[in-house]
Amino acid sequence: MSIGADPNVLKEKPLFQIVSASEYIIPDSDGAIEGHLFEAGLSIHLSKDVPKLIANNIENCLAQALSPRSIHDWNSFFWMVHPGGNAILDQIESKLGLKKEKLSATRHVLSEFGNMTAGTVFFILDEMRRKSVEAGKVTTGEGQEWGILVGLGAGITVGIVVLRSFPTN
Repeated sequence: MSIGADPNVLKEKPLFQIVSASEYIIPDSDGAIEGHLFEAGLSIHLSKDVPKLIANNIENCLAQALSPRSIHDWNSFFWMVHPGGNAILDQIESKLGLKKEKLSATRHVLSEFGNMTAGTVFFILDEMRRKSVEAGKVTTGEGQEWGILVGLGAGITVGIVVLRSFPTN
């Protein structure tokens, strides 16, 4: 999978270009997502407040990440969201007014593999690319040129990556 910030289209077959990346810490979210490493593996604990905390702050995070552009239709992007769980996806979908199909690659990966922490986003990138090709879409981003990848982590930290997709042919 070729993902980069400045692809050479004469020598590479890029799938997604990273246009910008930013990170935000949601206020008053300390301890809402905690991870602990034990000999038996990694244990992640999410507070019941996590979906609402994310939903109440996602628009502000996106506005800062996309500034100075003002976006009014979040459905004009392709979307990949780190799937911390269905409740988080439902809240983001509702808050941004996303059509159900916008998170289909994310939901598919969540249903097939679960939350694999940060590595999950690579599975979502590949799922979107694969489905775009199968459906005959013109780009790797469900036929759209611009997309948003949302990562979630401890704190609550929200990472926003603006992506550009490439032709599928």
